[in-house]
Parts: sequence; C-alpha cells; structure tokens
Amino acid sequence: MKVVVTGASGKAGRAVVGDLLAHDHDVLGVDVGPGERATSVLFADLSQFGQTIESLAGADAVVHLAAIPASGIYTEETTFHTNLGSTYNVFEAARLLGIKRVVWASSETILGLPFEREQPAYAPIDEDHPPYPQSSYALSKVLSEELGRQLNRWTGTPYVALRFSNIMEPEDYDRFPSFWEDATLRRWNLWGYVDGRDVAQSCRLALEADAGAEHFIIAAADTVMNRPSRDLMAEVYPSVPYTPTASDYGTLLSIEKARRLLGYEPEHSWREAVEA
Repeated sequence: MKVVVTGASGKAGRAVVGDLLAHDHDVLGVDVGPGERATSVLFADLSQFGQTIESLAGADAVVHLAAIPASGIYTEETTFHTNLGSTYNVFEAARLLGIKRVVWASSETILGLPFEREQPAYAPIDEDHPPYPQSSYALSKVLSEELGRQLNRWTGTPYVALRFSNIMEPEDYDRFPSFWEDATLRRWNLWGYVDGRDVAQSCRLALEADAGAEHFIIAAADTVMNRPSRDLMAEVYPSVPYTPTASDYGTLLSIEKARRLLGYEPEHSWREAVEA
C-alpha cells in the first residue's frame, strides 16, 4: 500500500515508518519538521485543511500520529483545538479522498491518567473501562474516537484507534531502575509502557485488520517495575478490584483485545536490556 504517516519525525512515527518500509509499503512521511527514513517527506501543517488534502492525495491508507503529544507543552486550549482540529482534518480528508484505511494514535490518558481525581475502576484496565479524561489532551482523544466511530458509520471505512501507553525506545531503558525504589513514581499509568517497535507492529496489524472503529490498548506485556504486579496494586491501589495477571509482572493495561482482534503480541521488553 501507499501509506501516509503523519507525525513521521516523532518517536512513534520513526518506528512506524521503518516498520512499514521493511514490509514493502510505499511510505510518505508528513510532519511540520524533518522526518526520518521515509521514502519521501512532505512538510505540512495538518491544522490547515487544504494542506491535509494535498498530503493525503493518492494514498491507500493513513497512519495519523501527528499531535501535540501531551498536556503542559502549550495551553490547554491550544492543545485541544490543535489535536482535535488536525484529527478532524485527516479523518475528513480520508473520507473525501476515498482512502480505505485510517489508523490513528489515541491515548491511554483516556482511561483516567494520572488517576489523582479518580482511581481506576479495576485492574488490569481494559477497553471496557469508563473514560475518565483529566485534561484537554485526553478529552481531545475521547472526542476523536467518537468522530472515528461516526465516520466509520457513514462510510464503512476502518478508523482504528490505538491507545498507546508511554512509548519507550531502547535507550530509555537505562533509567528504569530509578523507578523501582518508590512504587508511586510510576503509579500514574499503572506502571505501563510500550516499546516503539511494538507500536509500529500494532499500526501495521491495524492497517491489515478489518476492525471497524474499534479502539485498542497497546502496551508492553509487562510493567516497568521489578516487583510483581499484585504487590504494586496491594501497596498503591489496595481498594481497587484486582484480577491477577497471567504472569507475575504482567501488564496492568490489558492487551487481550489487541491480541485477539489484531494478532498483536509485544516482542520487546526492558528486561532484555536491563537486569532486574
């Protein structure tokens, strides 16, 4: 396929571009800054609808990763309008151009991160967990998921939302031991993470799947911690209903739906690089 990857210069975008090229796709990277490893790169501002149309013209599919990546970088208003507006532009351009598949970066923040106002309803968290957006960034992702559902209803085109956990690259793993003494340091997302290479795998699988407007949690198979998940929950979230994970260090952000419907299976863990 000819695939447009927006946000191609970001941490997720670099991995996705490389993976798609390795699987013989024709890739156009789109970003406001330099991309990496794409067969070609187009500089474009996706908050402008005309530029978005030009960026996606001729594509078979789009992987939409471009966004302000977190709260606190800009004002809440700017983050909300930029992320929701650019996602609308990509989704609507895909509809008008007849693009057959849309895969895009939603976020684990929908689930209630950093779990300060409300604790998790249960753990491991799965896609049935109620949305508890706590920021304009998270709220923009909730509304974008609904936008994808409605456009899928109109067109039948898949608009697949991937709720990525905290994305890590191999060089990030050296700092994981700094989390281990204090379980509260990484409590904010139930000690979750995902390797960028597994993000890339999930995007490729989502492009191939007939998944409608489904949303999927995409995380590593384990946590960032060297302590069993049951111990972490008992210490930090003792009142939250907990179902034991299949392995001692199993993720508390359930990836069972992605395994079942996408064939997703994380291939990378910090435990390959750092001694626990």
